Amino acid sequence: MTEPAAEPMGTVHHLGQHRARRDPVKLVKETAAAPVADTVPEPPQPPAVDAAPSSSSRTRRAARRVHALATHDRTRTAVGAVVRHGGYFVGGAGVVAKQGWEGRTVAVHHRMRAMALAAGDPAAAAEWQDRADRFRRERHDRRIELIHKVPTMAKSAAIGTAATEGALLLVGICMAIHDREMHDVVAPTLAAIDAVRALCWFIGIAWGPALGLALVACLSHLWRAGHKHETAPAWTRPASATADDVPVTPSIVVKALSDLGIPALRKAIKDMGDAGAGMLGPITLAGCGVEVDVTLPSGVSTEEILGKRRKLAENVNRHEHELHMTIPPAPRTVRMWIADSGALDVPIGPSPLVTDADLTADMRTARAPWGQDLRGDAVLLSLWQRHMLITGLSNQGKTASLRALALWLALDKRVEFRLADLKGVGDWQMFDGIATALIQGPTDEHVMEATHMVEGGVEEMGRRIDLMRELSAKGWSQDKILADPRFNPLVLIVDEAQVAYGSGAVETHITDSGAVRKGAPYGGSKADSRYFQSVKKVHDQGRAVNVTIWEGTQDPTNENLPKRSREGNHIRASLVLGTESQARMAVGDSAVDAGAAPHKLRQGQDKGTLVVAGDGIKLAPGQPSVTVRTHFIDIDAAKEIAARAKALRAGAETQTAAEPAEEVDHLTNVLAALGDGKRIQTQEVLRRLISKHPSIYGSWELHDLTRVLREAGAEPKPTRADNGKTGVVCVSRARIEAAIEAHEDATAVDAE
Repeated sequence: MTEPAAEPMGTVHHLGQHRARRDPVKLVKETAAAPVADTVPEPPQPPAVDAAPSSSSRTRRAARRVHALATHDRTRTAVGAVVRHGGYFVGGAGVVAKQGWEGRTVAVHHRMRAMALAAGDPAAAAEWQDRADRFRRERHDRRIELIHKVPTMAKSAAIGTAATEGALLLVGICMAIHDREMHDVVAPTLAAIDAVRALCWFIGIAWGPALGLALVACLSHLWRAGHKHETAPAWTRPASATADDVPVTPSIVVKALSDLGIPALRKAIKDMGDAGAGMLGPITLAGCGVEVDVTLPSGVSTEEILGKRRKLAENVNRHEHELHMTIPPAPRTVRMWIADSGALDVPIGPSPLVTDADLTADMRTARAPWGQDLRGDAVLLSLWQRHMLITGLSNQGKTASLRALALWLALDKRVEFRLADLKGVGDWQMFDGIATALIQGPTDEHVMEATHMVEGGVEEMGRRIDLMRELSAKGWSQDKILADPRFNPLVLIVDEAQVAYGSGAVETHITDSGAVRKGAPYGGSKADSRYFQSVKKVHDQGRAVNVTIWEGTQDPTNENLPKRSREGNHIRASLVLGTESQARMAVGDSAVDAGAAPHKLRQGQDKGTLVVAGDGIKLAPGQPSVTVRTHFIDIDAAKEIAARAKALRAGAETQTAAEPAEEVDHLTNVLAALGDGKRIQTQEVLRRLISKHPSIYGSWELHDLTRVLREAGAEPKPTRADNGKTGVVCVSRARIEAAIEAHEDATAVDAE
């Protein structure tokens, strides 16, 4: 009977074990709900393997939890932030150390010397080498002087201490005599000791907080330096533009070309055995981007590729302004420069004119530091015997770009400036004291003065040409003639020249009958414009005798920038423009056909960025233009540079006629300027005075002439036209003669 009872028990044991494996919780509930029997069998014991998980399973679960925690987005964000900010501290320390090293050594001089040699400017390289040698000598002298000062400082400290103690004892003696107390002799000394003890106590209390604040300030400075120079690893940066960070690879470039929508190009790439890789040259690093030459297959023109710049840029995950294409000398080839994402939105550093107070200029042998090209290389511009035109839309940095070159050139004291700012808001005010003529204002009267200024440059050019013929006849060489001080460079600058080309100011004459007769217009863009003709004459012959003209103008069109005027310039630069036709007027058809695209720049975002064509700037072989990001020099910095230029020119000799020692007889000069005319327009009289006596009247304006004549009793008066209306203001010959007679009579009376 025992065997049949054992069999059911074995069966119950098997089922209980099976249930426990399937659902332990259910089994516990069923057991609790079942009635308790009189005889309860001993519950079966589950195997050890089911009672607790093994150590290997616990390890696997812990590893999965650690992996999930480590790969969680919050964990990666936190780690990235810690590494990024740590990188700012470490990298900032390196930046600060480098800046300190460069400030105390000649590292900057060597770098600038290398840049000058790379730019083909041995004179500038020699100048930087001289500065480095001078810096070493001055540093050595300072160190020797400091060593020699140590004994002197110790001696001075001992003498000062003894003198102080003597003064304290003297005060104590006086106090002792007054109070008849002998211990008062040392009372001032004890008070001084107590004061020193209190100061030491205060320093001991404040030392800890001050040290902590200094440490915080130091770490903050390091962090800012690292953040500014982006010293943290790239993978720790916030994911703000992940699509733009895609690197440029051959497959991406080929895919981008294939997707341009040019059937002949797509078919040629498909038929190539290497899937189009043979079209590409090496992808090389070039500054803040990469450069690659693409040789197009037969049937595809470079013009088709240039016309799809935006689509091609988007195909390589870049913005349009981050892709620049030019046509190299090789046939059927497009050279693409692709910037790193966001690299062109980072401003460039300050101008060497601002950072180097010892910088000098030499128009003939040196080059002006203007900015950087897209590759980050320094752009140096030669201004020797070169006319220049800078154009672009309003408020894009035209005046600042033009002024930066003039400020550098002002450091060459041999250069004479005559300047007309037809905007007249003070952008060129710092040249007061540098330029021999400074005109500021947008009115027709200012256009007339600017015209007279340029005409004066034409007259100076003619004088130099005649002098050159005489010297050549005497056997002088060309180099010797141009080195003569009488041929020192003369630079005429007209900013906002579109005001002159669009002005309606007309030359007027008063006939003997009092009628007003109109002559040639001062402004305008037609062939009879006096301003236009003067600019044209300077373009034709001025370069040969060191007379050049720079013009800055807005919105180039045929109306405000005639073709003959814009094509006479050696250097043509343009900021952002609205249309391709304007770009062709600004930099020329050949440059635009070869890839120059100032109309593709971003208005408001690419301020100070110019597309430069012509000579005077280093270009790659076959390259027609270069895009330059110019250094911005604000008004305050410009004033400081101008002050340095004025200091250099303080002792310079001028090449104009010297002023007479005796008092200038302005009335006689005005009478001579009138010639045979009875009434001459005031502006014309001033022009003649400036032409005949530039050293005396070169800086005069209309109000200066009017003031002098008013004081003499010969104030210019407006004439009356035939219809009774008020005419133009003129200088009367009869009033001038009467004023001269009155002055002579007064002089005779004083003599008696």
